[in-house]
Amino acid sequence: MAVVIELPILPVTSVGSFPKPPYLQQARIQFRRGEISYEKLHELELQATREVIAMQEEVGADLLVHGEMERGDMVEFFADQLEGFGRKGLVRSYGNRYYFKPVITGEIRRTKPMTVEMWQFAQSLTKKPVKGMLTGAYTIYDWSFDEHYDPYDKDRKGRREAVLALAHAINEEAQDLRKAGALFIQIDEPAVPTHPEDIEIAYEAMEVMTKGLDAFVITHMCYGDLRPVYQRLVQFPVHQFDWEFTNNADKLYPLIEQFGYPSDKFIGLGVVDVHSRRIESVEEVEQRIRQALSYLRPEQIFPDPDCGLKTRTWDEAKAKMAVIVEAAKRIRSEIEAQGGPTKLRFTFDGGVKVEAVRG
Repeated sequence: MAVVIELPILPVTSVGSFPKPPYLQQARIQFRRGEISYEKLHELELQATREVIAMQEEVGADLLVHGEMERGDMVEFFADQLEGFGRKGLVRSYGNRYYFKPVITGEIRRTKPMTVEMWQFAQSLTKKPVKGMLTGAYTIYDWSFDEHYDPYDKDRKGRREAVLALAHAINEEAQDLRKAGALFIQIDEPAVPTHPEDIEIAYEAMEVMTKGLDAFVITHMCYGDLRPVYQRLVQFPVHQFDWEFTNNADKLYPLIEQFGYPSDKFIGLGVVDVHSRRIESVEEVEQRIRQALSYLRPEQIFPDPDCGLKTRTWDEAKAKMAVIVEAAKRIRSEIEAQGGPTKLRFTFDGGVKVEAVRG
């Protein structure tokens, strides 16, 4: 049976993470010290998730995320639950933030669902769609140590074998998310543009991760230089690419101008800087959306932050989301006044069909 949902044109979304409230940060420290139970920690993770969903609804976002309150690091979270991984010592990821870098010690296998329960909880809190959030196979591999496969063989067979094992695990997770009702699934692959020499491995992994998946698939990439891989990248089997247009417009638009952008794919358009405490004006964000409209049709654009908002304060994250929503509303009104489309209709029926409609 087909599932049909509608979102307004220029649907506002977020990339994934939101700042953890202080009570949850403290609880995570207490749990690591053995001072509180996992049950108590999880209770607070659910409380924080309720707050994230409520905040997005309050500001008027259209396609929601659960905020990743149960995750410390986007790779560590999955490695902890996959068979074949152990842990090394602490490494710095950015700023003064650290995580335990995973290490591959054996054959990689998924033995249980990793994200489904939290997605179901978040979706139960709202009538708006909530994205399923996964870290991609190539990024999990690249941000881990490998002591089992052979990562240094000159033909890269060991690296490919490990990445594809991870890709099968992520596909299993994505399939379970879809069975649970997730219509939008995001696969984060920030490591892909940082290794242009592995673009074919990354492409093959994305094919595996999305195989048989009856969902609107998004991939977010927020590091590296897209220029060496752009032409191959836009062929990846996903519906939407989510990129940092606030900080990289000078690199991304020339690529689109020179090589074009697939007419059947969508863009997650980063329009606020997640690394700055400054709250952009509505006019600034409007200008960034208008710039995108010079290259893309309005139905292709999903305005959002450049990346996850976890490094900002709660008030900063909320204010940045509110600015995006207001800017999108203003431009929607103009598009409607000009007789343009007002909604995106998504039909899920063994595949995904997206139509721009009026009224």
